[in-house]
Amino acid sequence: MSNVKEKGMKTLFLAAACTSVLAVALICVFLFANGIPAIGKIGPLSFLSGDTWRPSNDLYGIFPMILGSIYVTAGAIIIGVPIAVLTSVFMAKYCPKKIYRLLKSAIELMAGVPSIVYGFFGLVVIVPMIRDFSRGLAELTGKKELLSNGSSMLTASILLGIMILPTVIGVTESAIRSIPDSYYEGSLALGATHERTIFCVILPAAKSGILAGVVLGIGRAIGETMAVIMVAGNQARLPAGLFKGVRTMTANIVIEMGYATDLHREALIATGVVLFVFILIINLCLSALNRRSVNGN
Repeated sequence: MSNVKEKGMKTLFLAAACTSVLAVALICVFLFANGIPAIGKIGPLSFLSGDTWRPSNDLYGIFPMILGSIYVTAGAIIIGVPIAVLTSVFMAKYCPKKIYRLLKSAIELMAGVPSIVYGFFGLVVIVPMIRDFSRGLAELTGKKELLSNGSSMLTASILLGIMILPTVIGVTESAIRSIPDSYYEGSLALGATHERTIFCVILPAAKSGILAGVVLGIGRAIGETMAVIMVAGNQARLPAGLFKGVRTMTANIVIEMGYATDLHREALIATGVVLFVFILIINLCLSALNRRSVNGN
């Protein structure tokens, strides 16, 4: 009887695993089957490096959206990752137990907040702040090109930097806590201070886990849509500065998919293919870095 149960559970687990793989495979087939022909019709060079997106004139260049996605994601990583790593260090090595529970609950709550709520927060709080800041900066420097209505690349980067915090903090804290206590105790025995041990021993030892958290944060930032649409300005043009509006690839798909037909619709699906390849490259880079760190050790 027990053997039957074991075989049944093994079959169930195998079916669950195969379902996940099948779902990913079906997504890949759909994207590439519908997107690659569109890239062929438009021309790979024209599609990837074209700087004009004007479907009414059959112009489908997504280079501005590619740059917009890269710049906004990079800004989010620059803003969010240092805060997340330092927060993780505090929670793992400094935080009192009474405060830890409250802080952990707040971070978990942040992870569960819908994107649209973050978007409203950005629209009501961050956009006016950036608008006032750009006006003050323009008056101070005398450069009118710094004027902004607040919906800009910088606004989107700040908002995404906030949104990726729970993802990066959760993974990074787990990575720091997974380091054996012998590392910490051995460093102290050699005369290192508490801070030096953390930043020179613990964090380097947890490098793989921290990189995994950063990659998950990049995936969250580059794939975010609704919040970005509300604060980024959604201007399908080459990024002109931190205080100017941009459009990301995800925003481009969502804004126009509702009314797109024929080649226009296929071009939007092809944009999803490019986004999928971006995520794939990021994950391959993480695997290469992890493999290199393991071999180095």
